[in-house]
Amino acid sequence: MKIAVPLTENKQIDDHFGHCEYYGVYTVSDSKEITDMQILPSPQGCGCKSNIAMDLAGDGVTVMLAGGMGEGAVNVLSNFGIKVIRGCSGDATEVVKMFISGNLTDSGVSCMQHEHHNGEGHSCHND
Repeated sequence: MKIAVPLTENKQIDDHFGHCEYYGVYTVSDSKEITDMQILPSPQGCGCKSNIAMDLAGDGVTVMLAGGMGEGAVNVLSNFGIKVIRGCSGDATEVVKMFISGNLTDSGVSCMQHEHHNGEGHSCHND
């Protein structure tokens, strides 16, 4: 299984999927161990309008662990067979381990005001 996570430069989960600096792509073995982690630079522009979903799916990613994400991005990822878990925060590797152990569920919270890219007006942060 491969799990993608939007990352900040210090390997924390970025609050907003579509504007992260990088994606971490974790490979998980059948015995639920992380066996590899690759860094994929984020394309310029909005995540839901880029080719990132196609690129991640092409790399075998089936799960995206994210902080906040607009419904457009959720739909695009879902169309490529990538399950989205929103409401994640903190150290990316620890969050992946929580998911693997079955201790994460989707918050169901989406970014409702996708136009506000400076963080104001977002309802996608789970503080």
